[in-house]
Order: sequence, then C-alpha cells, then structure tokens
Amino acid sequence: MVLNTLGRYFAARFVTSALGVFFGLFVLLVFVDYIDLLRRAGGLAVSAFVIAQASFFRVPQLLERLLPFCILIGAMTCYLALSRRLELVIARAAGMSAWQFIAPALWSALALGVFASAVFNPMSAYMQERAKQMEAELFGQGSGSLQDANGFWMNQVSPEGQSIINAARSQQQGAVLSGISVFRFEPDFQFKDRIEAREAVLEPGYWLLKGVRIFTLDSAPEEQENLRLPTALTLAQVRNSFATPESVSFWQLPSYIRASESSGFATAGYRLQYHKLLAKPFLLAAMVMLAASVSLRFFRFGGVQKMVLSGVGAGFLLYILSKVTEDLSKAELMHPLAAAWLPVCVGGLAGFLALLYQEDG
Repeated sequence: MVLNTLGRYFAARFVTSALGVFFGLFVLLVFVDYIDLLRRAGGLAVSAFVIAQASFFRVPQLLERLLPFCILIGAMTCYLALSRRLELVIARAAGMSAWQFIAPALWSALALGVFASAVFNPMSAYMQERAKQMEAELFGQGSGSLQDANGFWMNQVSPEGQSIINAARSQQQGAVLSGISVFRFEPDFQFKDRIEAREAVLEPGYWLLKGVRIFTLDSAPEEQENLRLPTALTLAQVRNSFATPESVSFWQLPSYIRASESSGFATAGYRLQYHKLLAKPFLLAAMVMLAASVSLRFFRFGGVQKMVLSGVGAGFLLYILSKVTEDLSKAELMHPLAAAWLPVCVGGLAGFLALLYQEDG
C-alpha cells in the first residue's frame, strides 16, 4: 500500500513537471511565432486574432519534435525538487530503491509516448495543414516571404509532351499547390513555354491552374484566368510526391508506405517516420533514465550543477545522434528500423548503466 501510494505520488510529480515544461515551451513558441507573423504581416489588413490563430496551428509540430527534451527537463526538475525537499531520502528510508521510485516515471513516460504518437501526432499533422492554408489566405499565394528555398518539383509526361512543375508551397498534401511555375516541352523535347500561376488544384485528369501568365520565346506574355494542364497523375501519386513524412499522421503512414511501394516511389522517409513514432514511447522512457542518472544525487553531496549540465549535454548528443541516423536513413545508407531505434537503445542503455553504477556498483 505504501509503495503504491508513493508510486502514484512520484508519477503525479513527474507528469506535472513534464506537462509544465511542455506548456511553458508551447506558450513561448507561440509568442515568438506570433511576433514573427506580425512582422511579416506588417501593412496587411489582418486582425491580430487571426495571426494568433495561425501561430497556434504552426507550433504543435515543432513541439512534437521537442517532446523528448520536455520529458528530459521535466524529469530532471522533478527529481531535483524531490531531492532538495529530502523526499528521496524519506523514500530510501522507507525501503525503496532508485529503481522503484523511477518506475512510475517510466510507466508515465511510456503512456505519454503512446498518447503523443496515437493522438497528438495526427492532431499536429492536421494543424500543420491548416496553418499552411491560413498562411496562403493571409499573405496571398504569391508572397515571396512564404516561399521555400527549393520548393517542390514534379515531372509529368503526357501525349502533348513533358511538363516540369515547380510549386513554392503545397496544401492538402499536394492536392492544392501555390506559387506555380510550369516548364512545358514538345514531344521532341523542344522548349514550348513557361507558365506562371497563382494556384493549381488537382482535378481528375488535369491540373486546374488559376491566375495564369504564359511566357513564350516569340510573343508577349498572355494572361488567362484559368488553364487546364492535362496530367495522368492520381491523387495518391501526387500526395506521395508532395506530402512530407511529418505531414502524414501515424494512422495514415502504413497506407502511404504501401501506396509508395506500389507506385515505385522511395519509402525510406515514410518508414523512418513510422518507426520513430513507434519508438517514441521508449525514447521518452530513455530520457527519464538519463534524467534520473544525473539528478538523483543528494544536494548535500554537492556537484549537482555538473550533473545537470551533463544530463543536458547527454540529451543534446542523443539529439545529434538521432539527426545523423535520420539523414543516413533518408539517404538510404541505413535501414529505417535501425535509424529509429538506435538513439533509443543508446539513450536507454546509457541511463541504465549510469544508474546501475550509482546504485549497485
């Protein structure tokens, strides 16, 4: 009974600390992003509430990437507070080992990881798409401030010739494109014309281009309201080309992987994202192990500041490792399964060995 009561108490303290860090970081990111959007919207007749709403939709996907650090900082804050208030001393005096009073945090981290992958990830993917749509409505489809460095490129071949499409932005996972440039070639690969359009919407059998200007080599530019560009691409193929793995929810990833394989597209990015979401609960548990290994030292022994800095450094190194493995996987130099689970194994084993040395060795 005593152990169950203490376990619930430690779990509640950990969850409170982790959620406090999460929501504090959320408010900070929303505020910073809101200021940035206000700067970009200077001179436009846009209400502050609409800009705040756009910032609110943009932040969750970034927070999803920072969730392991929220767990790390939250666990360190929790255990340092327990140590400062001598509650860990009392727990040890009651016969609890370090493994017993970090177990509630481990189970809580696993539960938070399952929630993050199954619920928060689909929500953040939807909100990211909504944020893109709101940005296009706020700043206009032709705003250069929203244009990506390279944009999105796609090649299509039809009986009329070849068309190379470049889009600055994509919405609805590629079904709606904006900031369009189309380079059309004759069937004998001779250049035909260049088309600039404000927006392109995929319809069955064609792209519907809106706000069109056509540039040719021997005549003045021609403007049209709408233009149909024939295509043999399906919605599934376009989504596989334009949808980034981060914009696809956890529950849709298996179907995207199967569709990409059947269409001949590369699936490394989708597979990596899927395995990362599967491994997220265990990654959060590994962060708890790292945090516990550097924050269970009693304040009267001194050296707490060095231990905390070492914990932050370990988390940063783990982040670098995850980015390196992610890049290797996207370049198809490492299997997505290994790239997703290697940081989890390294972080978990490092925390486990550090705790084993401190407590039992």
